[in-house]
Amino acid sequence: MSLIEGFVPSWIVAFQRVAAYVPAGAAALGLGVAGAAFRARPGGPRFDFAVCAHRRGPVMTDLGVPVVAEHDIALLARADLVLVLPGAQDVQEAPAGVLAALRQARARGAIVAAHCLGVFTVAQAGLLDGHAATTHWQHAGELAAQYPRVTVQAEHLYIDQDKIVTGAGAAAGMDMYLHLIRRDHGAAHANAIARLLVVPPHREGGQQQYVEAPVATGEDAERLADALAWARTHLHERLSIDMLATRALMSRRSFIRHFEAATGATPHAWLRGQRLNLAEELLETTGLSTEQIAQQTGYSSAAALRQQFVQRRGVPPRDYRRAFTQA
Repeated sequence: MSLIEGFVPSWIVAFQRVAAYVPAGAAALGLGVAGAAFRARPGGPRFDFAVCAHRRGPVMTDLGVPVVAEHDIALLARADLVLVLPGAQDVQEAPAGVLAALRQARARGAIVAAHCLGVFTVAQAGLLDGHAATTHWQHAGELAAQYPRVTVQAEHLYIDQDKIVTGAGAAAGMDMYLHLIRRDHGAAHANAIARLLVVPPHREGGQQQYVEAPVATGEDAERLADALAWARTHLHERLSIDMLATRALMSRRSFIRHFEAATGATPHAWLRGQRLNLAEELLETTGLSTEQIAQQTGYSSAAALRQQFVQRRGVPPRDYRRAFTQA
């Protein structure tokens, strides 16, 4: 599950220069996820990704292995997208210079994004006051207690409020990064990067699915995964829960239970998300009419697709396509 504050028309000037701020004791996983998402690739967005720290030089990670930051925080003044990476397990006060640089970046119009404990640094800078935000579910209570002017919504994997984007813990950073790429550069690029990294281009559901709940294992998990993979290739058909349960060799009740535990979403919500993601990619990469796209994505008519697209994306399909054509 994600929270997106409407349609973002800033695609015409999509971000390219990405600066990742690495704090002392940085989570190596967080740095690796950011580097993987924003690496420049042939045929993809021309990202200029660089790492900075409070001061140039080696920064120790949580693995005890240092990473060399070739830039200091002056890099943040040139970035279109500023990533505040999570630090060690304990919340630490960021240096005053870092907080000032984040405020300046936001004031000149840069996007500031953070996940997990990195969200605390953004809150320290005062950039989340009056905003909704999420973080790792284990730290949500602490964030709410320390920063009462922030509306903490721990159920979301990420929350997008245009120029301020926050994400949940650990691997949810990838969900947030793919969302940013999808938002500014299009679903086709985000999906291509997700395929290369062998991760879902978009996960339905929120953090509830990761808070001690029984999930399918062994053969049940394999059959569920096979059913979802089959559904993705048959989105043009009228798919029902009973049809998917049959594919997974489960009863309807068992299938729904395993499905929601694994994805955090109902089958209907998951299918809707898959159909809209496919519709986005077809709008960006083909000249198909809205009626043809509706047929290929399982909607009964162009009007039905248009209604769902406006409700979930904030604009009609025609305007969405025009934004990427202009970009």
